[in-house]
Amino acid sequence: MSGKFSVKVLHVSPECAPLAKKGGLGDVVGALPRALRDCGIDARVLMPAWPGVLDTAREKFYLSVRPVAKVHVSLNWRVLSANVWRASVNKLPIYILENDELFSDAGIYPEDQNAESAESMIFLSYAAFELSHAINWKPVIIHAHDWPSAVIPSALRWHRHYKSMAHDFDTVFTIHNMAHQGLFKPEDLNGWGIMPEAFKAMAPGSLEFYGLVNLLKGAIDNSEAFTTVSPRYADDIQTRDGGKGLEGVVSSNAHKLHGILNGIDCTVWNPRIDKLIPVNYSSDDLSGKKKCREQIMREFGWEDDGRPILTFVGRLTEQKGVDIMLPALADFVPNFARTIIVGSGSEYFNRALSEFQSGREDSVHTVACFSEEDAHRAYAASDILLMPSLFEPCGLSQLIAFAYGTVPTARATGGLADTVKDADADNDGDGFLFYDYSTTGLCDAIERALAAKKDDARWHEIMLRGMKKDLSWRLSAEKYADLYKSIIDS
Repeated sequence: MSGKFSVKVLHVSPECAPLAKKGGLGDVVGALPRALRDCGIDARVLMPAWPGVLDTAREKFYLSVRPVAKVHVSLNWRVLSANVWRASVNKLPIYILENDELFSDAGIYPEDQNAESAESMIFLSYAAFELSHAINWKPVIIHAHDWPSAVIPSALRWHRHYKSMAHDFDTVFTIHNMAHQGLFKPEDLNGWGIMPEAFKAMAPGSLEFYGLVNLLKGAIDNSEAFTTVSPRYADDIQTRDGGKGLEGVVSSNAHKLHGILNGIDCTVWNPRIDKLIPVNYSSDDLSGKKKCREQIMREFGWEDDGRPILTFVGRLTEQKGVDIMLPALADFVPNFARTIIVGSGSEYFNRALSEFQSGREDSVHTVACFSEEDAHRAYAASDILLMPSLFEPCGLSQLIAFAYGTVPTARATGGLADTVKDADADNDGDGFLFYDYSTTGLCDAIERALAAKKDDARWHEIMLRGMKKDLSWRLSAEKYADLYKSIIDS
């Protein structure tokens, strides 16, 4: 690590693992800033104190004895305040905003987006500007993530007060999922301190989008640079299907768009040292993976007759391909394979999963909620990971599967197309891909994967190619560090 940090960067996010996590965003914000510090970047995080966050920080990591500061934000005609706590999580400085009224939702994200429900996210965003007044540290770049902090770049242009800080901060904005854009009514802007000019359709950097406020659009237009979490997704969001209505905005700003692939935290997702799996193993000695399988089979009451285990870990949503996955699995379970499914989602898909398991208990095991321990154990015990995503900005599950010697079978979209090579089409293949979003396409890929599994020597080679990949954040962090420096230099 560099002895002297050259650039100060504040990452602003509603979630940051391991303190608060709902999905991949939490993993990224928990790992990327740490990797950036190894590149000489003084990266830190600002996040809310959702229920349980301070307790976790106090019990498992270093948390300041008392708040280190207090920040005040004018919002919706009143002044709101929050205590600022400082935690050190695996040597990453994290500033945690405590306000029990604002940050009371353990689910983090509001079910309905409106001015009232978004108040917590707007406060979080504006607190990024106020933080440097409260502590002895000031970033030169604020790195915002997804719609909850997307107002940050626009506020430096349109906010009645914060526009005066436009020369104090540069901004980088990362799109983790284009489907969530932060859509609000025009009248919401006034309470947020945003000038009416921000809603003029023809104004440069306008937030107007078909009669609504679109925070994602504003962030794309007003940030110094914006990124996606894989190179392929950077291309996808410039198309009609991937752009979700903003493809024209993205294309017109393509000169400042960067697709940088996510990594995984190899101190967490590593079968060599993983404390959540029954037996550790590595690419040098795979015997532990077999024992992980044996252990989970005993727990489920399954007799091991050699059938491969197919696993799915993730949210039960249409985006993740659940609507084509369950009918595809019905073709292979129970005769040719068993399956483990870890995740939760809408009531519709939860019910569909329950119906799928009914009568197949000897071959299907489901965990109808996201469980960190069950996810680790499923990756370790399984042979094949299923990722039949409708779209996938990056995907972390396939990277984790590689690390655990579990071969991905995935749809060639977004980050999946960037990271998985088809073993039937490439001599260096490490997985199996399909292109058409259909049950038939997925069935074909599963059939090819199961055929390869019958050839022990070939399967061993496919597994090892994935396990020997550099899946860490090192290369990606270097690209972000170069981006920050180029912004400052320009």
